[in-house]
Amino acid sequence: MKKLSTLMLAVAAMAALACNESDVKKYAISGTGLEDGTQVLLVDQMSGEAIDTAVVANGAFAFKGTAPKDAYLNITADGADWNFMLFNDGKPVKVNYADNSLQGSALNNKLQEYDQKTSAMMTEYNDFVNALVALPREEQQAKMPEYEEWYKKLGECYTGVVEENMDNIIPVAFIRNVRSLAGPDKFNELLESGAPFAQHPYVLDLKRKIEESAAKQKAAEEKKQAIIGQKFLDLEEPDTDGKMHKLSEYVGQGKWVLVDFWASWCGPCEAEMPNVVAAYKKYHKKGFDIVGLSFDREKEPWVKAIKDWDMPWIHLSDIKYWNSLASDVYSVNSIPDNLLIDPEGTVVARCLRGDALEAKLAEIFK
Repeated sequence: MKKLSTLMLAVAAMAALACNESDVKKYAISGTGLEDGTQVLLVDQMSGEAIDTAVVANGAFAFKGTAPKDAYLNITADGADWNFMLFNDGKPVKVNYADNSLQGSALNNKLQEYDQKTSAMMTEYNDFVNALVALPREEQQAKMPEYEEWYKKLGECYTGVVEENMDNIIPVAFIRNVRSLAGPDKFNELLESGAPFAQHPYVLDLKRKIEESAAKQKAAEEKKQAIIGQKFLDLEEPDTDGKMHKLSEYVGQGKWVLVDFWASWCGPCEAEMPNVVAAYKKYHKKGFDIVGLSFDREKEPWVKAIKDWDMPWIHLSDIKYWNSLASDVYSVNSIPDNLLIDPEGTVVARCLRGDALEAKLAEIFK
């Protein structure tokens, strides 16, 4: 490379400095409405870490500093129910915890309006869910269509916020909710639109994390499925009386065996259990058995669920939750899960639920 003169080096350095300075903005944030002594944090939503702190004095607090241009930030205070979201666009911001109001640039004012709107709907949704959970199971089932309608409406609300702001970065604050409520297809469609928000560092980082998580899930699923066609792996856990038993006492002994991974705290397990019980009652006398391996944390609810859910088969558990030996041996990272093992001890299927379990057993015992 050709040697630069001193003057040229100085010009280059000034240009580089100007470029770097354009990537950051000063922030000036003031707030009221909190008790003296309350700690307030300014959090970078991408890293999840506080970039500034303040303590309320004489009813007020303030942040001053620099952060990346358009960084997605959050103001959170000890004991406060409301968090303020904002973008670091260099314009002063004032917040008031007394009425959860924010005054700033047009962009941040608009962001606050959408935050208030979506939060109000989310509160209604949570109230509905909490009331639903308190109902008996029969009444819960009757209200499931209403729950599904609520979930759909919530997804449409967040999707609407994004679609109304395809020319700015406001969707950065709501796109994560679109994925969880409206689904990955809608999420990907919006990201592929070329809209400004899709290139925001927060969104790019979110996309990267989702892709990494998907890759890990795929690898985990492949590892789980790798057991199919292989001999079962033996393990030893105690029964409800504390007596140790090996899986090989029941598996590979001439019967078809379903090794069922479950827990008393697992709602989907409870919902699935009537199917498992029905299969046991229908095919047990024909040579079908079940061994339950629980992921419970305490013995009492485990034993109670066995009785309450009418599960009259072998039950083992080391009461170690996700640190259970069964989790390690069989790569169990979600429940309900199960293994169907033939009379010789070869695993022939995994995670058979509902109609799939009945269809497989009907085929075997026809």
